[in-house]
Amino acid sequence: MTPAIFGCSGPELTADERDFFRDADPAGYILFQRNCVDADQLRRLTDALREIHGRERLLVSIDQEGGRVARLGPPEWHRWPAPARFGELYARAPASAIEALRLNSKAMATELAAAGISVDFHAPFDVARPETDDVIGDRALGSDPMQVAALGRAILDGMAAGGVVGCLKHMPGHGRATADSHKELPRVEAPDTELAVDIAPFQTLAQRASIGMTAHIVFTEWDAERPATQSAWVVENIIRHRIGFDGLLLSDDIDMQALDGSIPERSVRALEAGCDIVLNCWAKMDDMVGIAEACSPIRTESAARLDEALASVTRPSETAVIEDLCAQRDALFAAAGLSL
Repeated sequence: MTPAIFGCSGPELTADERDFFRDADPAGYILFQRNCVDADQLRRLTDALREIHGRERLLVSIDQEGGRVARLGPPEWHRWPAPARFGELYARAPASAIEALRLNSKAMATELAAAGISVDFHAPFDVARPETDDVIGDRALGSDPMQVAALGRAILDGMAAGGVVGCLKHMPGHGRATADSHKELPRVEAPDTELAVDIAPFQTLAQRASIGMTAHIVFTEWDAERPATQSAWVVENIIRHRIGFDGLLLSDDIDMQALDGSIPERSVRALEAGCDIVLNCWAKMDDMVGIAEACSPIRTESAARLDEALASVTRPSETAVIEDLCAQRDALFAAAGLSL
């Protein structure tokens, strides 16, 4: 098995993609708007991916957070509020915000599971600050670590209730970055004592999450030369030990401009640093072939973490009614004098 998550180029698999995926046997797949036309088409695509591998339990992922990060949207699918809206409710009624976000996440997961999606890279557990780059912005759950952890737990629990695995991202925290890692490499120069605030929500949820994602950010206090994704010191000492995360660790998209070198070179460095799997989103065949050729087969312990992550959530025996869950969510906002 290739320790990578690959993208697909369109709404249907090409013959070349089928042949390559069958031979490379990637750890999983990620979907984008280019892959999602309508409910029937999307289900055919995810069924086709499972058919290639002959296994029902397959990592088929998406970035579906709500707000501006939504790969599925109207009119075919529901519109979901941005995570920050639940932070607004938390300021007035914390318990209501937690329950509203759990309901929202269960409804979202119910829609994803019906499409054959098993993993949602949701939500950012990054602690917001005044200088936080807009790439996070209203994706953040708040500026208080306890609030972020409480709302983050609601997301993980709601996702699981709907049959989808959630994700801790972006470890060890994107909140202090003042640059967009899609475009350049952010450098954070805060001392360890201040960074303790950033990792606090991840520490709280480390034992409840089976999948996590790294950040392409240099934390000079910990490793002045390498971004967290490619830093063995940060992965081992901060993510694995201090945060205490022992689940499946993914890189953020290996194609982002924060990283240098060829795509296969970036992938090898991330895996050597301790990531279990690299995420490659753009469905460029040359890059995917290069990753499969350059990277060693998935490590035994990484394969075990993948299996555990996919086994951590099962489809509920009864499918929830999305409209009922959304109505309950909206009633909690209305009771606090807010609307969605």
